[in-house]
Amino acid sequence: MEPCRIGVYVCNCGTNVARVVDCDAVAAALGAVADVVVARSYQYMCSNPGQEMIQQDIREHGLTRVVVAACSPRMHEPTFRRAVAGAGLNPYLLEMANVREHCSWVHDDRAAATEKAVSLGRAAIRRVRHHEPLETRTVPMCEATLVLGGGIAGLTAALQLADADQPVFLVEREAWLGGNVARLDLTAPHLDSARDLLIDRISRVRAHRHIEVLQQTRLVRLEGYAGNFMATVQTNGERPRPLGVGSVIVCTGYQPFDARRIEEFGYGRLPGVVTSLELERMLRAGAVVTPSGRLPRNVAIVHCVGSRSERFHGYCSRVCCMTALKFDHEIRAALPEARVLDLYIDMHAFGKGCEDFYRRSAELKTVFLMYAKGTTPLVTAAGPGDECALLIAVTDVLSGEAVEIPADLVVLMVGMEARDDADDVARLVNISRDKDGWFIESHPKLDPVATTTDGVFIAGACQAPKDIPDSVAQARAAAARVLARIARGHLTVDAVCADVDDALCCGCLVCQGVCPYVAMTTDPDSHRSRVIPALCKGCGTCVAACPSGAITGRQFTDRQILAQIEGVLEWGSNRESSGCSATGARTPAPTSPAPVA
Repeated sequence: MEPCRIGVYVCNCGTNVARVVDCDAVAAALGAVADVVVARSYQYMCSNPGQEMIQQDIREHGLTRVVVAACSPRMHEPTFRRAVAGAGLNPYLLEMANVREHCSWVHDDRAAATEKAVSLGRAAIRRVRHHEPLETRTVPMCEATLVLGGGIAGLTAALQLADADQPVFLVEREAWLGGNVARLDLTAPHLDSARDLLIDRISRVRAHRHIEVLQQTRLVRLEGYAGNFMATVQTNGERPRPLGVGSVIVCTGYQPFDARRIEEFGYGRLPGVVTSLELERMLRAGAVVTPSGRLPRNVAIVHCVGSRSERFHGYCSRVCCMTALKFDHEIRAALPEARVLDLYIDMHAFGKGCEDFYRRSAELKTVFLMYAKGTTPLVTAAGPGDECALLIAVTDVLSGEAVEIPADLVVLMVGMEARDDADDVARLVNISRDKDGWFIESHPKLDPVATTTDGVFIAGACQAPKDIPDSVAQARAAAARVLARIARGHLTVDAVCADVDDALCCGCLVCQGVCPYVAMTTDPDSHRSRVIPALCKGCGTCVAACPSGAITGRQFTDRQILAQIEGVLEWGSNRESSGCSATGARTPAPTSPAPVA
């Protein structure tokens, strides 16, 4: 192996790392390791000055390898690869040591955390010596996009793409467009008409020459990889139809919580107990009445039905509080004489203009009553002598009193939950779901519309509860990601992937059964396994499962991994033999166990 000239860079990450780890001491310790030409500690290595420092050292010191001790590679490895490549070095001659998540975020002992950071840095140096230059590949990019779901997010994404002259297939399982927004009357906090929001978009989508709308249609199969998917869709009563697309945007939305699951509310059993969507239907029809056709004198609105509950969903559905306040305004306008009462746990008015809307709602003389989280108001039928149809038994948190509230109409603010068919969609497009059933994004903060499957994006309330503005913003973001790929005309495939040795592969196909990314296929001539680089994420599952040892993970070879392990163990053995820590400090001598009396 030719001599290496290694540069080591320790990121302080502001105080994220430096608060616990002595970064200067780590740089000094790693600078003394063989083959290390330069070692530096810097405030923010991912910043432009930090990257320029690395590039300058590569040029001035003729570095052939770079080690960055910073955060998780998942966060900034692409950043440092670009920096290394910018100085003319192959980007895969970089190795990162995670001294933030693995040291400063999990340890309080500064000395021990510093020693561990040195150990991880030394292991990275050992490993990077065995790195080899790798070459990326490119695949052509199909310009067509498949948008799943014709709700507000799907309509927005389709229009964004089509307005850029790119072909779109908009697939909607129902016979109409608009999704759950089509069920609404007005929207909070500005009381805009939901119908007006949709009509413009739906008419534009139907008339757009670049959008083909496929209603009552489902995706039944998705094969291929980013830039070159083959989607098979089937419209009711018709034969399956193949569609070649380069990207997929999933906008399948949510389903409302089934209020019948909470027996205390009596939904489905007691006339006069309705859901928020049923009240929306009354408001759109212009008649808020009880099941007997009378105008209600007392309307009670119950928040958090199915949300913020250990029995059902622990998360907040985000839109229910503002929708309830919107109902206050609409009911007050339709029934000026009616008494409106809001039963809530907490009032969440987090969006733009929502706090003002809350204040305006309070001025409507709406009665607000707080009940405790973890409790459920009990709705029962009123007796013959009561002047109402229903009674609600609840304990007011603020006064501590148990009260009984008369009501003619009880509105249940049902929360959002993942659709029943979300698991089927997830398996079709090969994306993951979280514990609540929502689709998982690639990174919750830095990549919220991408998924772990390259070329598949998510937008709207299929990811988590969202209001209309957030759904629209996310749809536009997903469309922008697709357009950026189309503009390049091709996709770059990461060189870190699995590699099959034909001479060793026995064709048992075990690798195909374990690959979570469907990246393994069979060569039709040799009947040996083949890797589809565009799909492979380099996870190494097939490497571990291959009984013949025929598969190698590029950048994760046995030699590289063993060298990294040796780097960690080397420090441990040196520490025991010398009695010194990695930073030169004397370590306390081991004490003999106390004699047993």
